[in-house]
Amino acid sequence: MVAGSVIDRCLPCHRKTARKDRRVSLFTRSRQPLDTAEGGADSEDDTGGAGVAGEASGAAEEAGTASDEGADTASGEGAETAEAAETASGGGADSAEAVAAERDEGAEKADGTEEAADPAERSDSPPPGWFGWRRRYPRTARGVTIGTTGLAGVLVLFALLVPNRLERLGPEAFFRLPAEGILLAGLLLAVPPRSRRLMSVAAGALLGLLTVLKFVDMGFYSVLARPFDLVLDWILLDDAAEFVRESFGRTGQLLAVVGVIVLIVAVLVLMTLATVRVTNLMVGHRAVATRTTLILGTAWITCMTLGIQIGGVPLATKGNADFVNNRIEQVQAGLKDGRVFEKQAAVDAFAKTPPDQLLTGLRGKDVLFTFIESYGRVAIDDPAMAPQIDSVLKEGTNSLKAAGFQSRSAWLKSPVTGAGSWLAHSTFLSGLWIKNQQRYRSLTTSDRATLGSYFRKTGAWRTVGIVPGVRRAWPEGKFFALDHIYDSEHLGYNGPYFSWTPVPDQFSLEAFQRLEHGKKNRDPIMAEIILASSHNPWSPIARMTDWDELGDGSIFNQIKKEGTDPKEVWKDPERVRTEYRHAIEYSLRSLTEWVQRYGTDDTVLVFLGDHQPVPTVTAGSTSKDVPVTIVARDPKVLDKIADWNWTDGLKPAENAPTWGMDRFRDRFMTAYGPRGD
Repeated sequence: MVAGSVIDRCLPCHRKTARKDRRVSLFTRSRQPLDTAEGGADSEDDTGGAGVAGEASGAAEEAGTASDEGADTASGEGAETAEAAETASGGGADSAEAVAAERDEGAEKADGTEEAADPAERSDSPPPGWFGWRRRYPRTARGVTIGTTGLAGVLVLFALLVPNRLERLGPEAFFRLPAEGILLAGLLLAVPPRSRRLMSVAAGALLGLLTVLKFVDMGFYSVLARPFDLVLDWILLDDAAEFVRESFGRTGQLLAVVGVIVLIVAVLVLMTLATVRVTNLMVGHRAVATRTTLILGTAWITCMTLGIQIGGVPLATKGNADFVNNRIEQVQAGLKDGRVFEKQAAVDAFAKTPPDQLLTGLRGKDVLFTFIESYGRVAIDDPAMAPQIDSVLKEGTNSLKAAGFQSRSAWLKSPVTGAGSWLAHSTFLSGLWIKNQQRYRSLTTSDRATLGSYFRKTGAWRTVGIVPGVRRAWPEGKFFALDHIYDSEHLGYNGPYFSWTPVPDQFSLEAFQRLEHGKKNRDPIMAEIILASSHNPWSPIARMTDWDELGDGSIFNQIKKEGTDPKEVWKDPERVRTEYRHAIEYSLRSLTEWVQRYGTDDTVLVFLGDHQPVPTVTAGSTSKDVPVTIVARDPKVLDKIADWNWTDGLKPAENAPTWGMDRFRDRFMTAYGPRGD
C-alpha cells in the first residue's frame, strides 16, 4: 500500500513534467528509450512492480528537483522554466541540455510502461541535437557552441567598430568602446523576453544594413573620394556595372554583380543571427552581463571626458551615431538641392546678349575644347610622377613654340574626383556647379545655354563632338548643342579596345582631322573632344606610332598585345600609379603632336583635365585641382587673357590662379566678347 500510494502520488506529476520537457527541448531526449522502457515493464510484471516502482518514484522526484535547480541556474535570477528554455539557446545551452537529459532519464525510469506501450511515437520523434550528432559527440558539440557564440560576438563588435574608409581600417579601429553597443546591451537586458527577441532581431538587421552601407562607402571613397549618397547615387551603380563589363568582360560583370548580392544577403542574415545569439548569452548570464555593461558604460564616459586615445584614435567612440546622423543630413541636403540648383540655373549673364555680340574675339577661329581623362594636379605635383610629366610638358611647350604656338596655363577646381567625367564636362560648359547626378539631369533637361549653345547661336561655327567613350544612345548631345557627334562607332576605328578605352587618343585626333578639321572650304569649327586613353584602369595603354601608319586602327592589335594586364597591375598600387603616369604622357603627346602637325593660324586649343584620378593614385590628396591650358598661334588670342595672370607654357606654376570650373565659361565669353575687345 505504501509503495502503491507513492506511485499514485508521484507518477502523474512526473508524466506532466515529462510532457512539458519534451515540448521545450525535443532534441535532448535519451537515446535509449525502448530498451529501458521494455526492461522496466518486464521487471514490473515479474515482481509485482512494488520495488521498482518505489525506485522510479525516487528517480522522478530527483528529476523534478534537478529540473527546478537547472531552471533557476539558467535564468540567473530564479526565472521560470520558460525563461530557462529561452536562455538555453544562448551561452547556457549546454547546461540546459544536461538538465533536460536528467529529466528525461527520470521520466523513462518512472514511466517505463507508458514508453514501452507507444514505441511508434518514440521512433517517429526527431533525434536529439543536430540529427543526433550533439548527443554522440558532446565535447565537440560544446566546442562548436562556444566557438559559434564567440564568432557571433566578434561579428557584432566588428559591425559596431568597422569604419567606412579603407585607410582607417587598422587594428586601432577595433580597440575602442562603442557607445551604441553599450547602450544596446543595457536595453536588451532591461526589456521583457518577447520584446527582447524582437529588439535583438531589429538591432541585428540594422547593424547589417549599416555594415553594408559602410562597405559601399569604402568603394565610393576608393574611387570618388566621398561617401555614397543615399538620394542621388543609385544610378551610379549601373554605371559601375557597365564599367566592370567594359573592363573585364560580361562574365566578370556577372560574377561581380552576383558576388555583391550574395555578400549583402550574407551580411544581413549573419548579423541578425549573431545579434540574437549574443543577446541570449547575455540573458543566460544576466548578473555578469549587467555588471559588465555598467563597468563599460562608466569606462566610456571616463575615456570620453578625458579624451583618452590609442594610436591617435579616441578609445571612446560614438561613430555609428555620427554615421547615421551624417546620412540623415545628407538625405535632407539632397532633397533640398534641387530647389537650390533651380535658382542658380535661372541666372545667366549672357542669356540676353545678341548673337552678333557673342564671342567676337574668336570669329574665324577653330576652337577646340579638349578634355584629358583623369589629368589631375597629382600628375604634375607628385614627386614620383613630376619628373617624367614635367619632361613631357617641357617637350610639348618647346615643340609648339617651334611651330609658332604660345600657351598659358592655370588650375581649375573640378566638382568631382576619381570619376564622374560627365559632371565635370557639364560644369565647364554650362557655368554651373554640377556636383551630382540630380543636377546633371536637371541641367540636361533645361534650356540652360552652354559654350556650345553660344557658339551655335552666333551662326559662325559648326559644332561637333568627338566622344569615343560613348557606345550607346547619348540624348544629352542635343543639349550640348553639337551639330554632329562622332562616337566610338563612327570614327572608323577597327582596332582593339584598350580596357575601358574604345579608341586610342592618337586615332581619335587623326579621325577628327580626317572627318572635320582637314576638310577644305568648311566653316570654322567649335569641337568638344574627349581623350579617353587616360581613363581608369590605365592598362593596357596604347603607345605613339607614326601618324601616317594609323590606317583603320588595326596596327593597335599588336600594340595591345605588348601592353600590361589590368588584373596584374591592380595588385600593386605602385604599378597602378606608374601606368597612370604612362597614360597621361600618351594623351599629352597625342594632343601636342596633333597641334604641331595639323594646327594653323586659326587654331585655338583649350585643353584640361576633367578630374583627379582615384585615391589609389592621389595617395591621400584631397585636392580637386586639374590643369587647364590655352594654346594659339595668333598672339591676339592670348593677349585677351593677359589679365588672367596664367603661367607661360603647358605646365601651370604651383601658385598659378585657381578657379572653380564653373567660372570658366563666363570668364572665357567675357574675354572674347565685345567687353574683352
